[in-house]
Amino acid sequence: MNRRFLLVLSSFSFAVLFLFLVALFSGQGKNISSSFGLKLLRQRIKQWNSTLSTPHRKLLRGAAMEEPNRIWGEKCTKADIVINQGPTAPLPSGIPTYTVEIVNVCVSGCDISGIHLNCGWFSSARLINPRIFKRIRYNDCLVNDGKPLVNGGTLSFQYANTFLYPLSVSRVVCS
Repeated sequence: MNRRFLLVLSSFSFAVLFLFLVALFSGQGKNISSSFGLKLLRQRIKQWNSTLSTPHRKLLRGAAMEEPNRIWGEKCTKADIVINQGPTAPLPSGIPTYTVEIVNVCVSGCDISGIHLNCGWFSSARLINPRIFKRIRYNDCLVNDGKPLVNGGTLSFQYANTFLYPLSVSRVVCS
């Protein structure tokens, strides 16, 4: 008797679940799908999917390419340096980490040196090679020790902090 009851109960549960899913995915379940619980679930799934995408895809997603406004004879501008950054796996202590890519996209084939970034009070719980990136003073960080970043070249580093620092190019020197 006990087995028969469990069999009937599980069959009934399966049938109800099946009908619910059919109604939800057939478009007939508009009233069901507009419920607060399912909206919240969809939102969480979207957030989860976006955080699980590969880091290199994430870095490229937010890149807004600014078209340089060239004056005759000007070899390069600060718009020729593109900064991409995004989250990566946290440190074992749980501190979030971020990967930064700095790319020279100069279309006239120029090497760019003296790259300075607006970086606020940038700091990192993970050591960064100061020849690649260092904060000189408040809101002034130097890239590649001031040396040229070749045309098409990329520099990357990781830093660890509780939040992402907004980084932007403040000035460059055309080599």
